[in-house]
Amino acid sequence: MRLALLLLLAPFAVACAQETPTPTAQDCVPPEAAFTTAGWTTDFCERIVDLTSIRSGGPPRDGIPPLDAPTFVPIDEAEAWLSDAEPVIVLELGGATVLYPLQILTWHEIVNDTVGGTPVSVTYCPLCNAAVAFERPEVDGERLTFGTTGNLRYSDLVMWDRQTETWWQQFTGTAIVGDLTGTQLTILPTALVSWAKARAAHPDAPVLSRNTGFDRPYGRNPYVGYDDEGRDPFLYDGEVGPQLPAMARIAGVIVGDSDETEAARAYAFRDLAAARVVNDTLGGVPLLVVWQPGTASALDAEALADSRDVGATGVFRRTLTTDDGSQMLTFEAALDGIVDAETGSTWTLFGEALAGPLAGQQLDRVAHHDVFWFVWSAFQPEGDLWTPER
Repeated sequence: MRLALLLLLAPFAVACAQETPTPTAQDCVPPEAAFTTAGWTTDFCERIVDLTSIRSGGPPRDGIPPLDAPTFVPIDEAEAWLSDAEPVIVLELGGATVLYPLQILTWHEIVNDTVGGTPVSVTYCPLCNAAVAFERPEVDGERLTFGTTGNLRYSDLVMWDRQTETWWQQFTGTAIVGDLTGTQLTILPTALVSWAKARAAHPDAPVLSRNTGFDRPYGRNPYVGYDDEGRDPFLYDGEVGPQLPAMARIAGVIVGDSDETEAARAYAFRDLAAARVVNDTLGGVPLLVVWQPGTASALDAEALADSRDVGATGVFRRTLTTDDGSQMLTFEAALDGIVDAETGSTWTLFGEALAGPLAGQQLDRVAHHDVFWFVWSAFQPEGDLWTPER
């Protein structure tokens, strides 16, 4: 009887085994997730974030097309279509300097490029006002190139690489979903300044060309009025620190790495505009934080040339190392720029001494983020806020 029962149940057991589907990476995505997995080979089981924190921003994958073969023009040619106050990303690397106007980056968000012999991605997320440049690493013999997933996390661009289809958080440069989860891209110091300041400091630098192969109204802002402090950020439902409005601009600084204790601090543009120069110490690192007027918002008026002045910042180490040794400097604002109290030398927004005993010297740049306060609240909730009383 036992043998007969086993023979009777055997076909049923085989059928059940055949009907049980093999789990896939897509099975790890909860049904309430607000993005599609269609067409992706990404391993969604490998992740360091809650998948429900990712949501579609509207466009499909690479619907905002990155630039993979950027072309460049000289300064004098770019003069014809750039106004003095328009914001430009300045990347100095390996002895080379390249200028990336936001009037182009706003429409593409990612430029895969090589600067000074180093493969880089220069990125801009308009919803966060986050301009971040990264080194593009090599994985299994292939150099990564990045695109836009069409998704957001905390209103920040979620990128993807074409080689492994891993998803990356643009603001932090961290792989958050997929095979490379946990990998950290190297963030490169950049300056987000006016076209006038950029061309004056780097008159021979190539400028990203409007000849992109795409038909876009470069110079027009598709996010008119987005940076009004009275409005709410797009598709953001995270916490916002009570100290500032969600859309207030801040300069965010993070020091330390995996071998050190990380420290983070935000400097509100409104406070920097009053102080002009801040001598500070963060995580044991003496810092100079500078604000200067003259740079327009990329997210205000329909025409970037008509947008209001929000200013620009620079962050540097205050310890200057020369052939004669190291010297700690203290800075103050002056009518003609920035002056150090120790030698009376005059310095620029780019951390270069123009005149005085230290003329020609360069302060070490510190990577920082000029972003909205809600972004800092989301990604650096433990960071503090500098106040003039400090």
